[in-house]
Amino acid sequence: MGGADGTGSPGTAEEFEDLLQHLKEARGFDFTGYKRPSLERRVRRRMSDAGVARYEEYRDLLEVDGEEFTALFNTVLINVTSFFRDPDAWARLRTDLLPALLERRPRGPVRAWSAGCASGQEAYTIAICLAEALGPEAFRERVKIYATDVDEEALAHARTAAYAEREVRSLPPELREKYFEQHGNRYVFRPDLRRSVIFGRADLVQDAPISHVDLLTCRNTLMYLTAEAQARIAERLHYSLQPDGVLFLGKAEMLLSQSALFAPVDLKNRLFRRLGAARPSARTTTAVPVPHASSADDAGLRAEALAASPLAQIVLDQAGRVVLSNHRADALFGTTAADAGRPFQDLEVSYRPVELRSAVEQAHAQRRTVWIRDVQVQRPRTPPQWFDVQVVPLRSPQGHVLGTAVVFVDVSRSRQLQDELEEAHRQLETAYEELQSTNEELETTNEELQSTVEELETTNEELHSTNEELETMNEELQSMNDELQSSNHELRLRTDEVSALNAYMEGVFAGLRVGVAVVDADMRVTVWNAWAADLWGVRADEAAGQHLLNLDIGLPLHAVAPAVRAALAEGEESKAVLDAVNRRGRPVRVQVSVVALAGAPGTPAGALVVMEQQGPEPDAR
Repeated sequence: MGGADGTGSPGTAEEFEDLLQHLKEARGFDFTGYKRPSLERRVRRRMSDAGVARYEEYRDLLEVDGEEFTALFNTVLINVTSFFRDPDAWARLRTDLLPALLERRPRGPVRAWSAGCASGQEAYTIAICLAEALGPEAFRERVKIYATDVDEEALAHARTAAYAEREVRSLPPELREKYFEQHGNRYVFRPDLRRSVIFGRADLVQDAPISHVDLLTCRNTLMYLTAEAQARIAERLHYSLQPDGVLFLGKAEMLLSQSALFAPVDLKNRLFRRLGAARPSARTTTAVPVPHASSADDAGLRAEALAASPLAQIVLDQAGRVVLSNHRADALFGTTAADAGRPFQDLEVSYRPVELRSAVEQAHAQRRTVWIRDVQVQRPRTPPQWFDVQVVPLRSPQGHVLGTAVVFVDVSRSRQLQDELEEAHRQLETAYEELQSTNEELETTNEELQSTVEELETTNEELHSTNEELETMNEELQSMNDELQSSNHELRLRTDEVSALNAYMEGVFAGLRVGVAVVDADMRVTVWNAWAADLWGVRADEAAGQHLLNLDIGLPLHAVAPAVRAALAEGEESKAVLDAVNRRGRPVRVQVSVVALAGAPGTPAGALVVMEQQGPEPDAR
């Protein structure tokens, strides 16, 4: 049975789907359209924090602990955003697309929608862009910005319109001073413009979209969803936009599969324009001229011209009898001169390869040419041929019925080219979708890392606040510090010694020609030397603080874990040679030695894991 620390499976795919269905029924969050790998990864992370090993157990926890829903949603819904995220894309929108859009809307309301707005920075960025383009007064009169998300906690933050100093760093200083008021250590968006921004909860997967939108931003939201969910949402976004509206996506999203709905304006910056319904194309045709006789020689000439025509033709009289057929028709359908005078319905060509008798009647009844497209003719030992059949009623200048011409236009080459083009288009779409999927997975990973970084920054700010309180206490205790100067001096000397020793140890670890990792009693990495980083492709700052078994390296850590636990529990030393894959994807053999680090008597303080590659050293970077 697997645990929540990543050492085993927490359950089957069916159990995971049951958990998602429970979330949908209990709280209205529909995660069924999300990509499974990243969704499972984040759910497992929350399960690990909650100390739950199995999906079924976690569902039981959700049923008894309503607060756990909030913690789970905060983990799953990665609210990574900032003001003017991807500055080049916003610059293109501000300098080119918005001025052109507003020029087409000289009067009347301007509506924008920020879908998946997270904590609101994107919605306020839109407000700043439109206020710069229109001016504050026109902005207040004309603009409505709708900002939606599924995360109520993020929306609550967005509604306050107040952000910490680190959250407004990405704003140009002149825009920060113009559109934000500083209250203590918080920056608040201008209240007179804030009233034009409306926040509300909406799920792109299942809720109705906002209509008549001129500018729609949906950035780094679709990449978390499956291709099917993306296609459904793309149709809703298409419905929302005005005919010439602008769609602004994240850098990992391309909507290539929805090319009939949106046309790229700037593909690099993911700016698209809404397309209307495509008009069906029509194949241009030429009507068969109605023969008329002026002389015996002319009639003979016309007969020979008809016989030599590359288009297969059969001419019927008013009574539906065969008058003549040309050489091409004889070769294709086996007609001969002996068939002249026979009823057309007695010939095989009248019903095979396609029913022509009803088409002849329809042409005369409606007094127009009748087309039958894409008729396949298969003859023995030859590739299939494709024809467009044209049934033309022949009439005299006075409108009297003379007969019917049945013309077979060979479109085999056109059909072949069309099939080849469709196949090439399918292959291209498949390649683009694979590329987009890879792009979105990379962006998802980047956003998860950025979310972790932001959490660490929040912790750092809390520590900074605590440090300021300690400084205040230090001022009050200054008189006592005078008495402790001598002790402080001695302590400083000891600290210098420790720092020198730490520097020395870092130098020793850096100079070793083997990979070295030091873990504490909880198996979290405290030291990760340069050789280990070069061998596995994981930097020291990425490995530090991580659980050893959670490192994504080519060494089978599950085989190392028992030795590490034995060293931590009983101080045992061990060695093993394991097959692994280095950071370049090459198979290597690595000797892994595990040694306990002594702490308090009888209690190891940690373990030293030495990873030595057998054979040639890894290539230098």
